[in-house]
Parts: sequence; structure tokens; C-alpha cells
Amino acid sequence: MIRTFTAADMDTVLSIWLTASLKAHDFIASDFWQSQVENMRSLYLPVSDVHVYEDHGAVKGFYALYENQLAAIFVTPEAQGQGIGKALLNHAKMQHKMLSLNVYQRNQASYQFYLSQGFQVTAESTDEHTGEAEWQMAFCAS
Repeated sequence: MIRTFTAADMDTVLSIWLTASLKAHDFIASDFWQSQVENMRSLYLPVSDVHVYEDHGAVKGFYALYENQLAAIFVTPEAQGQGIGKALLNHAKMQHKMLSLNVYQRNQASYQFYLSQGFQVTAESTDEHTGEAEWQMAFCAS
């Protein structure tokens, strides 16, 4: 079930975000991700439209939209590969006909996932926080 995020979900969502970020972005020092937890809690999540994927009472993933920007989509590593990310992304696509996102070029698994879900590369840039090359990608419903 996908539902709207509540304050009671905060610690679980932050744990999913950190664990999945460390796994997906092992080319970035783990202390960077640790240093961003409080920003996620107090800055990014509160201004985003956040939805969680819940299965038998356990939150297993989430996405965060900021306007039409898919700012985050993460699934707990133990539940990856079970269609949760696709379900979350499809739900986000129902919220906005056009979505954009940034993905690190070195994160090939996520890049390939977004390509398979209809996103296309629109530009290249460098993440100001990490110095990593990233692609800007966009999806437009037909």
C-alpha cells in the first residue's frame, strides 16, 4: 500500500534513506551521508510531498516530490528487486505528468532503472555537494 507520509514515519524513512544511500552511492564517503540526515529531517522532507510504501505494517520505501522534481526515491535494501521502486515511481507519475530527477552517473543501477521506466537524459551536471557527475533526467507522460 502506498500512503501519505506521517510524522510517525520519519525515523523509518530516514533509516531507509541512509541505508539505501550508503549502498547505492558507495563511491561517496559514508560520513557525507551521515552528515545529511538532519538536513533530510528538518529541511528536505518537510517541504516535499512524501509517500511511503507500507507492507504488513512495515514501511519499505518512500519517494519525495518537490514540485515536479523527484527529489528522492529509496527502498530498503532488503526489499529491493521486489517491484516496490516501480510501484512508488508509478505513483509519483500519477501525481505529475512531468517529472525530473538527478542521478549520479556512477550509480548505474538507478540510472538503468530510470531509463527502463521511461526517463530520458536531458543534461549533465556536477553535484555541488559531492563533486560527482550526474545526469538530469525527465519523464513526460504521453
